[in-house]
Amino acid sequence: MTRNLLPLLLLFLLAASTTRLSTAHAPGEVKFSRHFVAAESFESVGIIDVNKDGKPDLVSGDFWYANGDDRKTSFRKRKLIGDQKRFDQYYDDFSTIPLDVDADGDLDVVTGGWFGEHLRWLENTGPDGKPWPAHEIAQVGNVEATRAYDVDGDGKVEIVPNNPNKPFKYFTLDKPNTFRQVSVAPTQGHGLGFGDINGDGKGDFVMTKGWLENKGNETFELRPEFDLGTASVPVLVTDLNNDKLPDLIVGQGHSYGLHWYEQKRNGQTRTWTKHVIDEKGSQYHTLEWADIDGDKRPDLVTGKRFRAHNDNDPGCYDDLGLYYFTWDGKAFTKHTIAYGPAGVGKGTGLFLALHDLRGTGRLDIVAAGKDGLTVFFNEGR
Repeated sequence: MTRNLLPLLLLFLLAASTTRLSTAHAPGEVKFSRHFVAAESFESVGIIDVNKDGKPDLVSGDFWYANGDDRKTSFRKRKLIGDQKRFDQYYDDFSTIPLDVDADGDLDVVTGGWFGEHLRWLENTGPDGKPWPAHEIAQVGNVEATRAYDVDGDGKVEIVPNNPNKPFKYFTLDKPNTFRQVSVAPTQGHGLGFGDINGDGKGDFVMTKGWLENKGNETFELRPEFDLGTASVPVLVTDLNNDKLPDLIVGQGHSYGLHWYEQKRNGQTRTWTKHVIDEKGSQYHTLEWADIDGDKRPDLVTGKRFRAHNDNDPGCYDDLGLYYFTWDGKAFTKHTIAYGPAGVGKGTGLFLALHDLRGTGRLDIVAAGKDGLTVFFNEGR
């Protein structure tokens, strides 16, 4: 009797386990198909059409991955482009920003690292597997991550590193191969954002302990109106409630919590009211704001950075999750893309890449991290 029941019991336990780990889709939710690319542990990924075939390819760490004609061939072929230096459990490669630095018509890559403390750009030599030479931009201090923002409004991006406890600066590409440093503030914390906070038409910076008002002529003035903790890179700046006052969306990169801060004005006094998006997840280190579900409204895409501080952050042993959050004008709704223990769920690294990889008109999600490189193809609702 016991022997006959044992197979049924095993099947029951397997079914229960599978149900717990699988992602159920509610009506109207976006469906994703998961596509494993590589087991490499680089934490950043960018999109460049390396071989000029009209299809976007992936660049992550030491490799570029070629897009294909179908799911079987997509990103299976890869070529070595570099040798990112490793420090213990990290590669010193904390961003992948496509930028044509040498003005030769090919997109290069701007990166930087915590341990080497310098920004550098990798020169795109083409698709044939030749090394992409690394050129130093500047010694800047520990690089938590790097973002590209059009700071001066000329239609070209500047390179903005987040250097906790170091001077705040950014770099503008004045001419091919030549960056000019602009000093912004004497120090900064963990976290970085950019947007027009006060509605004067100029982009301002967001730091951990306040925002830096853009006064023009490359000068900025600190407004110490909040403390965001170990804030995400980026902090998103957007007017969520349509009151003409930009708000902030902030993840805790090394603790629990995902929040939005509502800006309010009373005459010349500005206040910020904190609202919960999700306090059950930890290590929300990178965020993206884009239309995932096709309703012409931006959604929040984020997830748990896998082993951000190598098992030394609150929640480090919790299951991994990758999510998108929809906003209805009043509150966020959480939708799960992948959730479960490592290998079942999916964590993030320092950069997510969102791009229409197949020409479907829908944004796909590419997640790098210490748990590998994975594409989530957006199959629509």
